[in-house]
Amino acid sequence: MRIIIYTGKGGTGKTVTSCSTAIKLAEHNHKTLVISSDPAHTLGDAFKISNIGYEMQKILSNLEALQIDPVTEMKKQFDTILSYMASVFSARGIDETLAYEIAMLPGMTQLFSLLKIEELVKLKSFDAIVIDMPASGEALRYLYFPKLVGSIGRKLTGLAGMFGGVARMFQPLSQVSMPSKGVLQSEVDLIDRLQYLSEIIRNSNITSLRLVANPDTFSIENAKRALMSASLFGINVDLAVINKIMPRQSSDQYYANWAEFQQGKVEEAKANFYPLPLREVFLHDTELRGMEMLTKNGELLFGNEDPGKIYYQGKAFNFLTEGNSLQMKVKVPFTERDDFDLERYGDQLTIKVRSSVGYIVNIIPLPSATLGMKLAKAKLHGDELNVMFEKSM
Repeated sequence: MRIIIYTGKGGTGKTVTSCSTAIKLAEHNHKTLVISSDPAHTLGDAFKISNIGYEMQKILSNLEALQIDPVTEMKKQFDTILSYMASVFSARGIDETLAYEIAMLPGMTQLFSLLKIEELVKLKSFDAIVIDMPASGEALRYLYFPKLVGSIGRKLTGLAGMFGGVARMFQPLSQVSMPSKGVLQSEVDLIDRLQYLSEIIRNSNITSLRLVANPDTFSIENAKRALMSASLFGINVDLAVINKIMPRQSSDQYYANWAEFQQGKVEEAKANFYPLPLREVFLHDTELRGMEMLTKNGELLFGNEDPGKIYYQGKAFNFLTEGNSLQMKVKVPFTERDDFDLERYGDQLTIKVRSSVGYIVNIIPLPSATLGMKLAKAKLHGDELNVMFEKSM
């Protein structure tokens, strides 16, 4: 099985890229499912099919679509946990409807969307699943939660340790009862499912995260943060897609200036996302909707290739902690020691790379662990830049 997750800033074209990839996979005789948990029902808009909902909808002979409602998934599978958490807040006089909203921890809607993947993988009904991930991608952080719980020990009974702690805080004031056996068992089941899901997502032979950006600073920076997070969490990123590039051949100076600016951003992206392969998709001359346009977009993205292939396996960033220091290894598209300058500004590392068209700047988001550290030294070995951070004395 192949799982392909597209992520990026809102408006970059994640949904149409996901749909185009799914169509192309189906053309290569893979039984494919494309999934979105976007509340705006974007799959229906992309395919121009109005009835894509919470039941699988057949699009082509080898392609089905599913619009997940994460709140419905949460209530259907883990209502005992949600109800218990809501009761804690409701007992404090908070409106019941609002209590349910508060009980949904940040990122939980995305997390339960991903848990649908775990369910589908176990069913073994599809060769490929394409996921249109909501813009923030924060659910990927929750895939490491089971490891945190496991390191503390099962004595905490998984999430029950956390939820039970909440109950103990509120109990003297709210008279909320401690979690029942049903709640505790639901929490254990949730941890087990998260653990299995984490293993699937971090298996680079199964899962690939793919970055989608436009040729502008905001979406490229967002994609770089996703690349950094994926490296930290051990998730393989195998491809970057730059959408909506304006063609250069324009007699209008206004559009020619924009095309030139965007081309500079594309060149930056090639350096910023190295060593990932990068696909460039030019702005279509009409709205990208419907089977015909999505199929055309898939041809532009992949040509005759099978999009289920793994385009890259490895890490753009590697981290090694030793005592009071942290070593970060960054893949870089230059090999000469004098080709770059390095500066650190807060939680960002700026690499200025000399190229044939002047300097290209790559701003790398640093992991939180480096916040209390200073940049000690940097060495270049082939296409790998080794940067050492040390704790300030």
